[in-house]
Amino acid sequence: MKTVVLAEKPSVGKEIARVLGCKRKGEGYLEGDRYIVTWALGHLVTLADPEEYDEKYKKWSMDYLPMLPKKMKLTVIKQSSKQYRTVSALTKRKDVGELVIATDSGREGELVARWILAKCGWKGQTKRLWISSQTDKAIKEGFASLKDAKFYDNLYKSAASRAHADWVVGLNVSRALTCKFNTSLSAGRVQTPTLSLIVERENAIKSFRPKDYYTVNIKTEGINALYKAKGGIARLYEKTEAEKIAAAVKGKTGKITELVSSKRETPPPAAYDLTELQRDANKKYGYTAKETLAAMQSLYEYHKVLTYPRTDSRYITEDVAETIPERLKSLLMTPFAEAARGLLKQKIRTKCIVNAAKVTDHHAIIPTEQRPDFSQMSAKERAVYELVVRRFLAVLMEPFVYEETKLVISCEGFNFHAKGKVPISPGWKTAYGAIVSDDEDADEDDKPQCLPPLKKGQSVSVDSVKITEGKTKPPARYTEATLLSAMEHPVVDDKDLSKVLTETSGLGTPATRADIIEKLFSAFYVERKDKEIHPTTKGIQLVNLVPDDLKSAVLTAKWEEKLALIAKGDAKSESFVAEIEEYTKGLISSIKASDKKYTHENATKERCPECGEVLLDVNGKKGRLYVCSNPECRYRRTISVNTNARCPECHKQMQLRGEGDKRAFYCVCGYREKLSDFEARRQKDGAGKLEVKSFLKKQQSEEKTINNSLAEQLKKWKES
Repeated sequence: MKTVVLAEKPSVGKEIARVLGCKRKGEGYLEGDRYIVTWALGHLVTLADPEEYDEKYKKWSMDYLPMLPKKMKLTVIKQSSKQYRTVSALTKRKDVGELVIATDSGREGELVARWILAKCGWKGQTKRLWISSQTDKAIKEGFASLKDAKFYDNLYKSAASRAHADWVVGLNVSRALTCKFNTSLSAGRVQTPTLSLIVERENAIKSFRPKDYYTVNIKTEGINALYKAKGGIARLYEKTEAEKIAAAVKGKTGKITELVSSKRETPPPAAYDLTELQRDANKKYGYTAKETLAAMQSLYEYHKVLTYPRTDSRYITEDVAETIPERLKSLLMTPFAEAARGLLKQKIRTKCIVNAAKVTDHHAIIPTEQRPDFSQMSAKERAVYELVVRRFLAVLMEPFVYEETKLVISCEGFNFHAKGKVPISPGWKTAYGAIVSDDEDADEDDKPQCLPPLKKGQSVSVDSVKITEGKTKPPARYTEATLLSAMEHPVVDDKDLSKVLTETSGLGTPATRADIIEKLFSAFYVERKDKEIHPTTKGIQLVNLVPDDLKSAVLTAKWEEKLALIAKGDAKSESFVAEIEEYTKGLISSIKASDKKYTHENATKERCPECGEVLLDVNGKKGRLYVCSNPECRYRRTISVNTNARCPECHKQMQLRGEGDKRAFYCVCGYREKLSDFEARRQKDGAGKLEVKSFLKKQQSEEKTINNSLAEQLKKWKES
């Protein structure tokens, strides 16, 4: 009898098939003497839409809410139905007696496989492959230690309960909001609190009133010292007070009343989990969370040089630590060879990376034993790979050792503070090629400096005094990096729930946060200006319209607490779902009773050619569109698309506007160029017809993507 192996994606399935010796190609599978390897395309099966439970749900009406099916139905996703039929047919072959689940090793990966098997009606023996990297060695070892799938039943129940709850809350609340306020609105237990964070920050910025402050610095014999009052406060909010201090010490002699030097150490940073990696890639390269995850997936699945990306752990276990020498050897033909060779020559320090208690489904992201081929990587893939390798090398190195000196100069009763830092041993910072500053966030006047030889009690003359004027700054708007941090560590008042959020990785998971942020953009709740994320008027109004419970991270904390118990077998999924249904009834009642109003502040003077309602002017992620305000109408029209074409005068990126022969490029500097003239100029400048054609095809594809994402907006109101 043969064994069917079900992977989550074709790329993973093909790698497993190669290792297992499955060479005969079929439609959607690869077969060998013992194994038949097939794959999903992500999800092949999902929860059915409301209208599949009852025809009346085709009409969006408050009268039919809440929708609470007695039993959730599964349906095959239309776009991937061909592959589903392939998988289903393989499970029904008479020569198949066993199936191995080889989807991603985690809660959602378990859900992908179990839903497919449930829809196929599979009842045979089932085993589970649980691996953290896609190397040949990992795959072989994984198949040598397969476990009975029943050991993961509770994990599946937890995943199914999460999906059920998101369906019930998300679809009911989204329909209620859309019907009540007559505009397409969506809400969910992760999406809405995330949007609320952005709106709250915007409100704080708008209500902020800057305040003048002053600092007093003295320069004395090679020392820059900053005045600080008791409690270490340097800012003075009265100019007269600053002037009084400056006048009192100018030209006077002070004394070093405190002088303390001590040897300090900074341990290496922890290895990467996905969120920390997405944060750093956004800070250093400006990559979005989704771009970083895509690069990681390719490095994991195709290049096989990094371990499983969708992890919330920053540590590894002892057995993985035993493979560190092999992982270092894979770097010996890379720019990191010197650092890797140095580590291999000594006893490798693992105290900062090994902690089995902090490893969840998967360990930290680290390099595999596979030697990298940079020539096959894109620029993004190489940049992300190098971030991971540098962090991996750093965490295995010695601490950064330095001597820190702190001193206080007392003059005329006022205390001025200074500090110095002298590196002794660079330690882990050599992994980054230079001494990385730990004081980037310190005020310029309060940063460590090179101090001359000094003694306690020494007298020093004040050579100059400087009063610096500044203004308090409002909180910064979120970037993707800081939003990811806020999602990972949301603030709630309840200490117990705060602990749950910390233990369960906060709002969303490392695997889903990128998609949640993308949904906020595609629904036009937020827009990006440079790196900053701004809420739109639609997003601001939505936060004001949804029930308060749904805006807080507390809901997610309560869910995750119960889902974790279900995964451990300490709670029943039926009880959880019953609670969610009661909670949803309350949300719907709250929305029905609301006396709030929604206003289209982006309404145009144009009417929809299909239904006659007002068209809305929206800024999509890739351009501007006119979208019908009628939630039941799918009409939308692209007005302009952001392009990579550069203005020949100011070299800024231009927009492509218009339709057909009237299409033209526009720049913010006022430059305008017809599409035909652009094509002629590109060819004259050396670009061939194929390059111009390729450019235009890409732009048309982006326009199509914008319109398609909007067309799907009302079809699915689900959150990962």
